Amino acid sequence: MRGSNALRILCWNVDGAWTESFIQGRHVYLLPKEPDSGQFGLGRAGRPWPRHVVDVPAEALRDTEIDVVVLQRPEELALAERWLGRRPGRDVAAVYVEHGTPPGRAATSRHPLADRDDIPVVHTSDFNRLMWDCGRAPTTVVDHGAADPGPRFTGELPHALAVVDEPVGRGRDAGADVLEALRAAAPIDLFGSGAEAVRTWPDGRGHALTGNPPIPLEELHTAMARRRVYVHPSRWTSPGAPLIEAMLLGLPVVAVASTAAATLPPSIGAVSCDLGVLAARLAQLAADRDLAAEAGAAAREYALAHHGLEGFLNRWDVLLERAIAT
Repeated sequence: MRGSNALRILCWNVDGAWTESFIQGRHVYLLPKEPDSGQFGLGRAGRPWPRHVVDVPAEALRDTEIDVVVLQRPEELALAERWLGRRPGRDVAAVYVEHGTPPGRAATSRHPLADRDDIPVVHTSDFNRLMWDCGRAPTTVVDHGAADPGPRFTGELPHALAVVDEPVGRGRDAGADVLEALRAAAPIDLFGSGAEAVRTWPDGRGHALTGNPPIPLEELHTAMARRRVYVHPSRWTSPGAPLIEAMLLGLPVVAVASTAAATLPPSIGAVSCDLGVLAARLAQLAADRDLAAEAGAAAREYALAHHGLEGFLNRWDVLLERAIAT
């Protein structure tokens, strides 16, 4: 135990970037571990996380002290009950983090916890909460937070960049066609999850974030900071860590005004549903380093105010204490 006010939190290593921020708090984070390291038993998965992030064998969880369960997938409800011998939300406090936009029809997608009122659903953006039908479930929003890598923008390369998971497989959701349309305005370097996905990117400007070995975060940040503009092309994905980190690094952003990205201020670069507007602004920023630096400074200021790690952790502390007290 890290202190008398530290909680013992059972959670899964699902969204690596979100978990990276979440486990920076003052608590003890218990991650289920199974011999086959399947999707529900990854544990730390070899990540260089602090000592207060602890792998716990699944079979040992029934005898492990747990203050609160942080769920992130519907399957974890039954799994936690089986492993703990306790029902999340009834015998042990629980919250459910909803990272994504609804996979079905917007605004009418019923959330898996919509018929329960004992487990709060925590959305990572106001847009997500608006789109999901959460029924009886109490809801709140804790925007994603990220550690500050510092203002490192150099913009020495007159290129844009985008970080997109599975750009080929996710297609229009991820905005792969948007990137293709914007390539005429400036060269775009694509960083994506998986060598096969980025290998298809024209001009050889694809970089795999995963592989053997994967690109270290520090190296990725250095590569990002050398580019002049960050492009967020997604139609239907919540703004995640790469966008926030780009802003914290001091890069200007050209973003499709969809999902929560629509709330970003235009001072950070450009936010629009008009590809012509985005292309014109991308060309301007890529051609003028000083203009890019000015917009990047505004992007960094916004990210610090809305996505700082300290604020993220403080909001989670309040939420978890409330869940336990209920």
